[in-house]
Formats: sequence, structure tokens, C-alpha cells
Amino acid sequence: MDREGKTPDLVKEVRELTDLFEIAKTVVSTLDLDKVLSSILKSAMDIVQTPSGSIALYNQEKNEMTIHAAMGFSEEFLSHKSWKVNKGGLTERILNNEYPLVIDDTGRKHFFNNPVARDEGIKSLVAAPLIFHGKVVGILYVDDFRSRRFEENTLRLLSILTSFAAMSIDNARLHEETFKLAITDGLTGLYNHRYFQEVLEDEIARSKRYNLYASLIFIDIDDFKKFNDKFGHQLGDKVLKEVANSITRTIREVDCAARYGGEEFSIILPEIDIDSAHVVAERIRKNVMTDTEAFLAEYKMKITVTIGVASYPFDALDKDELIKKSDLALYYGKRHGKNHAIRYDKIAKAVDTDKNDNETVQKTKN
Repeated sequence: MDREGKTPDLVKEVRELTDLFEIAKTVVSTLDLDKVLSSILKSAMDIVQTPSGSIALYNQEKNEMTIHAAMGFSEEFLSHKSWKVNKGGLTERILNNEYPLVIDDTGRKHFFNNPVARDEGIKSLVAAPLIFHGKVVGILYVDDFRSRRFEENTLRLLSILTSFAAMSIDNARLHEETFKLAITDGLTGLYNHRYFQEVLEDEIARSKRYNLYASLIFIDIDDFKKFNDKFGHQLGDKVLKEVANSITRTIREVDCAARYGGEEFSIILPEIDIDSAHVVAERIRKNVMTDTEAFLAEYKMKITVTIGVASYPFDALDKDELIKKSDLALYYGKRHGKNHAIRYDKIAKAVDTDKNDNETVQKTKN
């Protein structure tokens, strides 16, 4: 006993619970999902004293698990980050269990037949379901590369951790979804105009700071007003969605595609010069025609787009000027036959950049 009459075990338990309480305060007060997951995983690995671990979140619509946080694994293991929840499989067994699944020696368990985990050398593990108000959130795994027994007190602390971890993850995901709704165009699923402006401002600032390229693409669906007048807005909305999907399939994950307004779209291409940006624009133009052809076959209609491209720092040195140059290139293409991808530097001499005749611009829009 210590001076206060406490046994060493009691002192240790009080210290562990105090540490857990501090972890809980930090995690619950954080709404950034990545930070929440990282903090929970690190805490779980510290509690159980394992060299590796992961958190996989559950997607109910896809009936799929995806690893969102991991430590201590090889690149090969992490390349298999998503998997289906098969009926009767181990993952379903974990999700349907109220308590953590504990495996002291994977080699002795006939149901542990995951070849990826076996190749990684996982010899023991604890898999704790993350459930909040009856809703499955995911699974917390802590893994070791040696067979071992997990102490009862350690498992109890881990169960306490998972109880508030599930709530924290659910809150962070809800916050993330709410934020996404606030910056997303409801029809196309692309970013909205306001968020596009913020991202472009940040991207130009970053390009200036690190001496990088940045390019901007403006896209306008040709004769879209006539299409709407002939076939109605319901089909017009489907066209907007299909064009947005075609754009998304064509560009990189780091690119930012937005619905600029009406039938106009904009794409920010970080670290891309004008030559490469024009290649991307041409690919988008061709893909939109191909992707919408089958969709509109019964209407005997084809959808084409005209595209304007400009680049920082060659065409413009700030956000507003870059938007203006991309827009001028776009409407030059509209006035000269449509279904073109025009780069500003090739038509700069033919464009009066000081002219601000809104009526002329409006006549070119459809």
C-alpha cells in the first residue's frame, strides 16, 4: 500500500481511468474525422500495447468496410483497404457481436482465414465493434505480430474507449456530411460556386508561395437553352448530371470541379501548366460527347461543350483575372463554332481584354 492506503493495483486503475477520461475529452470535443480516428487508434494501441492497428468504417449502402486510419502495417496490406461484409463471414460476426472479438493465436482459429492478414503476419488481435445507438459505425482493430494473451483489465479499458469512440466518430461523420452539403451543388454533386471561389483563392496563394503552376477550365454546354426548351427541364437536369459525372471521371482527385452556374462548370487544376490543362480540356470535351451519346440516342441529340482554359502565372496573376481570361477564351470558342477547347494565350491578340460589353457576351450564351 502507498501512504494513502491504496494498493498498487488500485493506483494503476485510477491512473488508467484518468488517462482514459482525458482521451475521451479530447476525442469528443473534436469534429475533424481524421483527427478523431487517429487519436482513437493511437489510444487503443497504447492501452493494449500493440505495434499495429486500424479503424474500418462501415458503409451501409454498399455493405462495405473501408480502412480510414491505420498504423504499423505494410503498403501491401493497406492496398486492400476495402472489403464487402459477407454473410456468415468474420466481419459480420464482429459487427453482430456486442463485445470485442479476442484472438490470442490466429493460427489456432479455423475461422481466421483472411489471406491478407495472414501474409502480413498478424498472430493475435482484438476486434471491437463500434456501435452508437444501435447503429454500426465500424470496427476498431488492434493487432500484434506475436501470439499473446490479452489481460481482462486491458480489454475492459478498450471497451470503455470504444463506447465513446463510436459516438465521437458518428458525430464527426455527421459534421463532415453537413459541411459537404453546404459546399455541394444539390443537382450535380459537384462543388458549388461559393466553395469554388474559396478554393481558387487558396490555390493561387499557394501557387505564388511555392512558385507553382495552376490552371483554370471553364465549360459551357452548347445550345443548352434550346435543348431545355425542346425537351424540358427534367431531361435538361439529367444532362447536367451526366456532364458532371463525365467531368468527374476524367479529372484527378486533387482537381476541384464545380458547377459555376446554370449550364457552366469550372475546374481548378493545381500544379498544371497551360499545355497540360489544354490536354485535359480536350479529353473532357471528347468524353462528354461519348458519355452522353448513348444517354440521348432516343432523342437523336448530341451534347457538346465549349471550353476555355487559362493558366497562372502566364495568363493571369490573381484569381479574378484568371477567371476573366478563362471566360474570354470560352466565349471566343462559342463565337467561333462551339465544340472547341480554347486556350487564352492562343487567342489573346484577337480578344479585346479591356472591353466589357455585357450584351455581346450574353448573345453568345445559350
